[in-house]
Amino acid sequence: MESGFGSDFGSDFGSGGGGGGKLDPGLIMEQVKVQIAVANAQELLQRMTDKCFRKCIGKPGGALDNSEQKCIAMCMDRYMDAWNAVSRAYNSRLQRERANM
Repeated sequence: MESGFGSDFGSDFGSGGGGGGKLDPGLIMEQVKVQIAVANAQELLQRMTDKCFRKCIGKPGGALDNSEQKCIAMCMDRYMDAWNAVSRAYNSRLQRERANM
């Protein structure tokens, strides 16, 4: 599932700074962080789509019936709720561990 996110990040990779071709480590780190965030979002969407499709669509056809639409919507909502709960717990734990260092 290629959505085109991040396809042009590589072209800007060392171009910020304009100081005679020197690479700006801060700019590079920001671009890497953006690429990681995009990759994580794509993975989340792909996993959610796969899981909810397998759960809700028994016999694929030309269109989704009403019950399949409801199942997909509920599945995606629950998946996102679970993802957000895990993310909050993970970030909270990271903050506690950083505070204890």
